[in-house]
Amino acid sequence: MSKGILVKNARMVNEGSIAEGDLLISDGRIERIDTEISATGEVRVLEADGRLLLPGMIDDQVHFREPGAPHKADMRSESAAALAGGITSFMDMPNTNPQTVTLTALEEKYALAAERALANHSFYLGATNDNLPEIQNLKPQQTCGIKVFMGASTGNMLVDDATTLEAIFSDAPTLVATHCEDTPTILRNEQLFREKYGADVPIACHPQIRSAEACYLSSSLAVELAKRHDTRLHVLHLTTARELELLEARPLDEKRITAEACVHHLFFDDRDYEMKGTLIKCNPAIKSRADRDAIRRALLDNRIDVIGTDHAPHTIEEKLGSYFNAPAGLPLVQWALPMVLELYHDRLISLEQLVEKTSHAPARLFNISQRGYLREGYWADLVLIDLASPYRIERESVRYKCGWTPLEGYRLRSRVVTTIVNGVVAYHEGRVNQAVRGKRLEFER
Repeated sequence: MSKGILVKNARMVNEGSIAEGDLLISDGRIERIDTEISATGEVRVLEADGRLLLPGMIDDQVHFREPGAPHKADMRSESAAALAGGITSFMDMPNTNPQTVTLTALEEKYALAAERALANHSFYLGATNDNLPEIQNLKPQQTCGIKVFMGASTGNMLVDDATTLEAIFSDAPTLVATHCEDTPTILRNEQLFREKYGADVPIACHPQIRSAEACYLSSSLAVELAKRHDTRLHVLHLTTARELELLEARPLDEKRITAEACVHHLFFDDRDYEMKGTLIKCNPAIKSRADRDAIRRALLDNRIDVIGTDHAPHTIEEKLGSYFNAPAGLPLVQWALPMVLELYHDRLISLEQLVEKTSHAPARLFNISQRGYLREGYWADLVLIDLASPYRIERESVRYKCGWTPLEGYRLRSRVVTTIVNGVVAYHEGRVNQAVRGKRLEFER
């Protein structure tokens, strides 16, 4: 049983409004929300002093690299970094080693997380060209979703067999989340750029190789399959204005097809390759400023439903390789909410809309039980934010196991002060509580 916590004098952002008041936590859950609550008994008082109190961010896409790549990351190191970024729950991808493509491997990963993850968690079951029986036997409550790589991936996780894709979309017992890039288009583009540059293709060509056409061909196929089979489809990391044509500007709860934008695709654009080089190489690629701005607008008209990170660390030595040798992926969770809050500071999104996309919508989209809101009786997953605390990101402050960040040298204007997970202070004023453990996410399906 955890000690009670009373958060005093907070500006609580929740369900489309901002209200000043207090919030009382008891036994891991939000017991009471009111304009004034007095501390009684053995209660720890956290004075918010008018700072923001938000429901914790639910990150629907991370790669914490465990099992299989301990030199890059593990659940403990990356979930600790996530706490510093205001993330209280994460959903981890299946392209680990071994891959999470069987129900046995899925449950083994949960067992590992119970010992090591400092935030709440769920894991995707990965699809392959030959594991349809595993997908068909999956119980909807076992996982956040089924991950289908409809573009380049590692090992056998590229699902490119048409019959298999039809069966997955037809038989999936739960949400299908897709990575959408057309591999034949990418390979043709690679050959064209090899013929022009040889092995020394400039990183600035990345969005032309992993092109808008490659994205649209794959995402349009996913949407067509989902419509034909009435599949619950979630398209991950949208990067192009053209793909937005496939999505409906309607409330989340009225849709069977939803989409995610990632923090780096909202933050960077193709001009940043000149300074950051392969450090911002990711798949799908960071594209033009026009694409970035279109994705930002799509958050506001509800064509894009949630914001995630696609946190994917590699060592700095790996990332500093040549274009074809440098792996794709960026470490991002440590400054996730502050990155999104830059859109608020630039008056591009309201605080209420931001909380909808980072907390409320992920909870509803994945049918997560009793999380994602400031509601009495819900689990107390909370983040205290200081909007007026600018700082410059230095490498010395990086918590990732890989030890670097593409944000080095950038200034952010908001700071995560405190992160509470299941009613326990998990991060406060720069310190992570290594004793805290997250819970397995439960789904109301």
